Amino acid sequence: MPPQAPYLLSVRSIADPPADARYPLNLPFLKGLALELKGPVTFLVGENGTGKSTLIEAIAVLCGLPVSGGSKSELAARHGPEADSPLASALRPAFRKKPRDGYFLRAEFHAHFASLLEQRAADPDFIGDPYAAYGGKSLHHRSHGEAFLAVLQHRVRKGLFLFDEPESALSPQRQLSLLALMYDLATAGGSQFIVATHSPILMTYPDAQIVSFDEARLRSVRIEETDHYEITKGMLEDPERYWRHLSQR
Repeated sequence: MPPQAPYLLSVRSIADPPADARYPLNLPFLKGLALELKGPVTFLVGENGTGKSTLIEAIAVLCGLPVSGGSKSELAARHGPEADSPLASALRPAFRKKPRDGYFLRAEFHAHFASLLEQRAADPDFIGDPYAAYGGKSLHHRSHGEAFLAVLQHRVRKGLFLFDEPESALSPQRQLSLLALMYDLATAGGSQFIVATHSPILMTYPDAQIVSFDEARLRSVRIEETDHYEITKGMLEDPERYWRHLSQR
């Protein structure tokens, strides 16, 4: 029997949005949304602007995590430019059980999170070491990729983890390190990952659920059905053919 999602089982829309709804309530996938999470690892994939990041930030709020990234300890910090998800109130989650721990890695706001840790380190009233769970030193004192990897390697353990485009700062080798970490935790049990990504490397995770946002209704697909895979494979196998097209535009 394949492993099941240990925590979040589904996300559904409460009602179809009105015809005059504005963004994000006018995103096509919201009509009749019934996203069933089938296993411990789910990838949200699709073209830019299809709503992957918007949905994953709403899921973060539904799971009690800050919309700008971080853990429950950062809920009151207001360290990012967004205070809430306008989509979350239109959705209803279903849990097998609530996770005791969780973390939302949001690539575009990661610098805000790193600054929050530095503010805590400079605050004489802050109890404990704010860097203890992130490799022992400021994330600003590392390269962008090393800072991402420090969070992933030191902070991610058992729980529910949401990643929004984690590959944006990771080399292909580091993406393999992330896959190995996810695999070890997911197969040990007690960890669930929901990842919005454009990376075909990450999508190779064995038996992962890949949810495509490229049509009005979300659907599960094989990696070979994604544009990400087709374009990457074609470009690497026959770059001259792609460049003939690109140079003649």
